[in-house]
Amino acid sequence: MNQLTSGVIADIIEGGHPDNPLVQILSMKRIPSGSQERWRLLVSDSQWSCSFAMLATQLNNKVSSGEITNNCIVRLDRYVCNMIQDNKKVLIILDLTITKSGEEVGGKIGEPVLYDANKTRAQQQPVAKPPPSQNQTYANKPISNNNMAGSGGSLHQNGPGQRNFASTGASQARTPSGGNVNPIASLTPYQNRWTICARVTNKSNIRTWSNSRGEGKLFSVDLLDESGEIRATGFNEQCDKFYDMMEINKVFFITSATLKTANKQYSNLNNEYEMSFNRTTEVTSCHESSAIPTMQFSFVSFDQLETLDKDSIVDVIGVCKETLDMSSVTQRSTGRELKKRDLQLLDSTNREVRLTLWGSQAETFDGSAQPIVAVKGAKVSDFNGCSLSTLSTSCFQLNPDIREAHMLKGWFDNGGNTADTINLSGQKGGMGGGGPGNFKMFAEAQMEKLGTTKPDYYWVTAGVLLIKKENCLYPACPQKECNKKVVDMNNGLYRCEKCNREYDSFKWRLMIQTCIADYTDSQWVTLFQDTGEALIGKSAEELASLRDTNPDSFQSVFDAPALQFYDFKLRCNTEMYNDRQSWKNTVVAANLTNPKEQNRRLITEIKQMAGQS
Repeated sequence: MNQLTSGVIADIIEGGHPDNPLVQILSMKRIPSGSQERWRLLVSDSQWSCSFAMLATQLNNKVSSGEITNNCIVRLDRYVCNMIQDNKKVLIILDLTITKSGEEVGGKIGEPVLYDANKTRAQQQPVAKPPPSQNQTYANKPISNNNMAGSGGSLHQNGPGQRNFASTGASQARTPSGGNVNPIASLTPYQNRWTICARVTNKSNIRTWSNSRGEGKLFSVDLLDESGEIRATGFNEQCDKFYDMMEINKVFFITSATLKTANKQYSNLNNEYEMSFNRTTEVTSCHESSAIPTMQFSFVSFDQLETLDKDSIVDVIGVCKETLDMSSVTQRSTGRELKKRDLQLLDSTNREVRLTLWGSQAETFDGSAQPIVAVKGAKVSDFNGCSLSTLSTSCFQLNPDIREAHMLKGWFDNGGNTADTINLSGQKGGMGGGGPGNFKMFAEAQMEKLGTTKPDYYWVTAGVLLIKKENCLYPACPQKECNKKVVDMNNGLYRCEKCNREYDSFKWRLMIQTCIADYTDSQWVTLFQDTGEALIGKSAEELASLRDTNPDSFQSVFDAPALQFYDFKLRCNTEMYNDRQSWKNTVVAANLTNPKEQNRRLITEIKQMAGQS
């Protein structure tokens, strides 16, 4: 019995859209493609094969995990077929289910012939062969990659593309002029003119800039269709033209824009490209929007947050356990006053983390009913341990109607609200939960060789033994983004070698050496500006003034923290000094140890070691 949907490759390439066909993946080839890898596949239905098949990037994890292998049989749950150069079609697989592993199948099924869309079926009809018996096994023969030759690089499109909606019963989308619609997943910078049909899932406020090259303004929107998502930005004229028109949750036809490699520092959308509207861009409303999904999340659990780099952009979901009062801060760059509000979120990993809302989100938020909070595009910070903050591009939803939200609500209502927790963001006034996570003793961290091959982070509860006041201050470049030490030119000017400029002023910065100890060992650690100011309770400028005007008060600043216990978050790594390897620790965060929080954490750890929940 044939396990595949025989003949379906020809049907798809000729414009059909059979539901849930079964095909075999004969081989895979990795295509270097910017910041994200792409996989090109050779697929077969036992009668025909197609070498122009691409796996959507959201399925890459199935390759890396070993779920998708050569010879496996898959069911195509969602897919589109798109026209590319030289009248060739590319099959883009958006979602699939693996029905039989390659190891179970054992080899190629049938003798498929490479299907050529430029020939009729009769011209290339394969020679009929008797079907294999039901108990026939397949030899595990190597699969030739001859049909994959010349597949390196991106797929280039010169003509209009064809889009088939993968959802059952959805009609094929057409542009207002009757043309075909391209899936977002098929867009590359090499295409000339294309049209997508996408929903606006998020929209930023208008932002302005002013620098040596002039002034301007911009806004951005996140766009979503069945195949994927992409961020689009409009500058100046395009900002004026499209900002009011493009409302959140509405669907639009968008024709022609500039595509470039996405800057992942500011976006976590699952697309290697982003688009900029230009003078040729056309945006028109689409009223038949039921086939376009509303939002896609890639949630990161709270127990994984501390493993991420600072400034990473993530999607998170949690229960709002506590809401703090709104406060105001002054933005350094503009002098504007900003409203902010901190929330304490909890997820099913029994971790809590602080999320900061800004502007209108902070003003309108109501956490009295402990809602489920989902954020797309939150920024990870190492302030006070590990915390999160919304950005102007973040999308913020309360009690979203999604599976993850319902599961989290059920967990919280059935005991999660009383569970012992670990607070990743340090102890904050009025907030419950444990202290920061990943606590170790110094001896334990050294036994585990933390920081040997790469920088590692860990927490330690330690007392302050001594703070060196010598060389704790240095004159630094006055530029906001530069902290390089300046050289006094003895003519009223100070030179920054990094900026290659001379200035008539400088700013003081801290670099404090402190000896701290726990019950197993002592270590010299380094504190820089923010953590140093938090420990001694003075700014660098205030400390410099005391040093010059009041030596006794200057000394007392360093005596005050002595013999007090703190929870330190440390970044450790090894360095070579005088041909000897040394273990270096830098303080990332420091909070006064709260005995109640510490006891709660220790009880939780004891229960875990005893095998209790």
